[in-house]
Amino acid sequence: MAITDLIPWKREEKAPIKREEQAAQSLQQEMNRLFDEFFTGFDLTPFRGFGGTWDAFRPSVDVVESDKEIKVSAELPGLDEKHIDVSLSRDALTIKGEKKEEREQKGENYYRMERSYGNFQRTIPLPCEVDTDDADAVFKNGVLTITLPKTAEAQACKKISVRAA
Repeated sequence: MAITDLIPWKREEKAPIKREEQAAQSLQQEMNRLFDEFFTGFDLTPFRGFGGTWDAFRPSVDVVESDKEIKVSAELPGLDEKHIDVSLSRDALTIKGEKKEEREQKGENYYRMERSYGNFQRTIPLPCEVDTDDADAVFKNGVLTITLPKTAEAQACKKISVRAA
């Protein structure tokens, strides 16, 4: 940038962008967004390191609340329970872990080895107080299920009905 570019009365007038160029830029941005959304969540090992969300593992989590408890289910395929850390505070549940995956293929004329490693963390805010002493976590078939019983005060919460005016 030249110093004359900083002086307002010395700037050259730039030609306005043509309508066709705006349409092409808009189409390009929309196509980029569609491809980014389509490939989110897939293991695209060759694309790692190019930025974006492709190199992040983010497990799917379901939260179900009943009158007596909150159940949290997290899909953690390919993990062992020793690689999962669950912590509970007064108002949030945190699930941390490390995913390590190695795949090896051998053939007559080829050898292929792929490795992927990564940490993940999900923090789920809790809508009410839970009994931390009676919390339970079970890991089976790649699904972590955490049961959080509500405290007596949280269970005694009165619901107010809403009526139309």
